[in-house]
Amino acid sequence: MTDTARADVWVSSVRLYKTRSLASTECKAGHVRINGAKAKPAQPVKVGDRVEALTEGGLRIVVVTKIIVKRVGAAVAAECYEDHTPPPPPKEEVAIMPRRDRGAGRPTKRDRRALDRLRRR
Repeated sequence: MTDTARADVWVSSVRLYKTRSLASTECKAGHVRINGAKAKPAQPVKVGDRVEALTEGGLRIVVVTKIIVKRVGAAVAAECYEDHTPPPPPKEEVAIMPRRDRGAGRPTKRDRRALDRLRRR
């Protein structure tokens, strides 16, 4: 086993991105940082490096504990890094607008005024 690996290879091997080509594209776009600096696809990754990757699910922050160059199962990949990603913020609950029953017909003038009062608040 080697002591370094390419950034795009390691990031795709531990399943932060689906494919190596996607990982390479994200590195070129500046969405992958190693120890705070933007990473090029061929930049070496060593044990102890802090990798920040902007993925579809949000920012992932991991510390390298093991170098791998082949894509492995999710359980094995999880052993190759320590996840320091902060938990996502709690989702805000949105009030649902009341709906008229299906088949209730057209709203009356009284219904419309009640809706207007409700929307003003």
